[in-house]
Amino acid sequence: MEYSSTILVIDDEVQIRRLLFITLSANNYKIVEADTAKDGLTKAAAEHPSVIILDLGLPDEDGLSVLKKLREWYQKPIIILSARTSEEDIVRALDNGANDYLTKPFRTGELLARIRSAIRQTKDSSDNPVFTFGNLSVDLFNHTAKKNNELIKLTSTEFSLLALLIKSEGCVLTHQHILKEIWGYSYIEQTQYLRVFMAQLRKKIEEDPSKPKLLITESGIGYRFGE
Repeated sequence: MEYSSTILVIDDEVQIRRLLFITLSANNYKIVEADTAKDGLTKAAAEHPSVIILDLGLPDEDGLSVLKKLREWYQKPIIILSARTSEEDIVRALDNGANDYLTKPFRTGELLARIRSAIRQTKDSSDNPVFTFGNLSVDLFNHTAKKNNELIKLTSTEFSLLALLIKSEGCVLTHQHILKEIWGYSYIEQTQYLRVFMAQLRKKIEEDPSKPKLLITESGIGYRFGE
């Protein structure tokens, strides 16, 4: 059977998954199911779904945390389907990368319309979590980096910094933007702090740290990844 798109449903409620399976299958979607955060993250990387439907109330990890992890590499639509109805929960989900938010109970016709809309608006983008640049390979899903096929020992902060730059390859990120994203608003003036971490990262991934080809300094502005 030829499916139009693959949809990953991450929800621990059996009844919800059954309803979604029946509804979405009848509309020519291939359904992949996960009932935990761990299984959902694994299947997102393995199946490359066109859309992810994510519940926030998962048994092993909060759905908002799962959303943040997915957005480290997954660029296609994520629709939140949750029993949480507060404005705060909705705003937090949207601010952290959700494309849409529906509350339970929901109308299946509305969900289908939102899925179609999300797919139409999807730009041509890769959801492959592994990025390769010459002899450097970075896996955003498993949080690992290799140089010449050998694992590079990076701290969690160093990896977050590298991932941020890679996801904006070719774009200049200001000092303030990087500091806010990695360390928070209270660090946005600590440019020297950032320089120290960039120097450490260059020593680990560049062939010649004194002449970097990947982590490029834009004098007085910030940094970019790639030539």
